[in-house]
Amino acid sequence: MEATPLRTGGQEETQAVIDKYQSMVYGLAFAKTGSKADADDVFQEVFLAYLNTRKEFHDEEHRKAWLLRVTVNLSRRVTAATSRRKNVPLEDAEALAAPFREPEENRVWEALQSLPEEQRLPIYLFYFEDLPTEAIAQALGLRPGAVRMRMTRGRERLRELLKGDYFDEA
Repeated sequence: MEATPLRTGGQEETQAVIDKYQSMVYGLAFAKTGSKADADDVFQEVFLAYLNTRKEFHDEEHRKAWLLRVTVNLSRRVTAATSRRKNVPLEDAEALAAPFREPEENRVWEALQSLPEEQRLPIYLFYFEDLPTEAIAQALGLRPGAVRMRMTRGRERLRELLKGDYFDEA
């Protein structure tokens, strides 16, 4: 029996997809761009692209993979924009640097954000979005072995950065 393709459809279906995937799309965009404003822009563009696509999805995993890929691509476009500036008014800097309530969570997030993107994104998708390495590889256009290597290197770097906070000093 062949599965019925999933289509992008009406307002109710689109809202259900946004409700289901909003934290994944926003979290990935924020992890990639490092900016709440840029993540907001990417979030809107991803779901606008979803609304405008005429793509038929084979199943829910196909839809999720498409959303991840579009989020990565749009985030990449935002971070590569030559007009993008990292200047933030001093009074806004503290609010932008603290996305979590607990200081410990913010230290981990800051350490994660300090990783190179090639390590940061796989770790984010694995630990925050609970994706398997195969799905991460597909979303990032990599081989699963490359994803595992990037995660290993990223974990080692996080261990160094968080030494004393969460890891005993060796």
